Amino acid sequence: MPQPLSRVDGVRVLADLNALRAIGTYKTGVHKPTFSEPHMRSLQWLAEQLPKAELDAAIDGIGNVLGSSSKSGPKLLAGSHLESQNYAGWLDGPLGVIYALEAARVINCDPDVHGAVEVAAWCDEEGHFGHFLGSRSYVGALTEADIDAARDRTTGRSMREALRDVGLAGRPRATVEPGRHIGYLEAHIEQGDTLESSGLAIGVVTSIVGIWQYRIGFAGEQNHAGTTRMAIRKDAGVALTKFCVAIDDRFPALCGPRTVWTTGRITLDPGAPSIIPGHAEMLFQIRDDDPEVIERLEKLLRTMAAEVTAQGRCSVTLERLRTGTPARMNAGFQDAIEAASAAFAGGRSIRMPSAAGHDAQILSTVMPAGMLFVPSIGGISHHVLENTSDADIVTGAQVFVETCRRLLKGILQGG
Repeated sequence: MPQPLSRVDGVRVLADLNALRAIGTYKTGVHKPTFSEPHMRSLQWLAEQLPKAELDAAIDGIGNVLGSSSKSGPKLLAGSHLESQNYAGWLDGPLGVIYALEAARVINCDPDVHGAVEVAAWCDEEGHFGHFLGSRSYVGALTEADIDAARDRTTGRSMREALRDVGLAGRPRATVEPGRHIGYLEAHIEQGDTLESSGLAIGVVTSIVGIWQYRIGFAGEQNHAGTTRMAIRKDAGVALTKFCVAIDDRFPALCGPRTVWTTGRITLDPGAPSIIPGHAEMLFQIRDDDPEVIERLEKLLRTMAAEVTAQGRCSVTLERLRTGTPARMNAGFQDAIEAASAAFAGGRSIRMPSAAGHDAQILSTVMPAGMLFVPSIGGISHHVLENTSDADIVTGAQVFVETCRRLLKGILQGG
């Protein structure tokens, strides 16, 4: 069979990504926290590009950028996000937005394609004020009370204040129009080394993990570090440390093949060298795409907490802060990505789950959704060294645009 024509302008894709990289540059990466000046400039930059793809641009009341088409026929929604983690990489988010923009440029002007690609840049996927706020708002899963309660995790600034300061207060929040889109497609760097280490070009995402986060507190007895005998100490810091070791010892017996867990932050109170900590706290996270695995591990955590409390030296409390239902990506979207990879990446693709959360899992609650990955050099992400080769970026763009074309031409199969 003859190869389809891509029409993707690789030079343009790379130029767009580098234009966004130049906004908020930090070392070899970027620093664009949500609603910061560089983030808002990035949103405005995108809004200015959308009319060139025959899309009407709008920034809504939560900070989503949406490009809508008046072209007849089916619509495919595509995008990602433009803010970054603090002092982090340049491709996490923008890659998916620029692929969507390129797909809109190519497809919306193609008379042979009946339909259009619409573009979205979702606000705060990185969770400065709360994870997936933009996409959750779009699907109707974010209340005004949620916005009232949201605070910047770094500065403590309220989201209401931030929205006011950037001129978005009072704007309506866009919501999904049932039946408008055949689905949602997102591209992302892998943020791992599976593709690179295997010499592959495209990851066809099968599922996105759920993320469960906990605050685990340890209450002991604050006392003098020099005069309190070891035999009578109630050291909350020691209890926490032993708990972390016990997790690594006991979780493997109950976890799944791809379960991961992380203690991301530990705090000791009062945190002075000559004082035995009377209180300690750890923020703990579990990720898996099987809810039954998570349920087993949470039950084990609670059992472990009760065991420590029963020993009498320190009491342990466990608070669930966040839950995330795993999302299965649409089978037809997976087939379309794989077929596009066969055409433009020599079939160097693999079906794989995503161990990181993405807006696609939120959109999948209201429409079919799919994701594709491109390689991450060294598997590095959320760091200024995050990178992907130019060749892999261009190949990914070609596969993405071809996937969009196939979906809009009705090649979508499955549920």
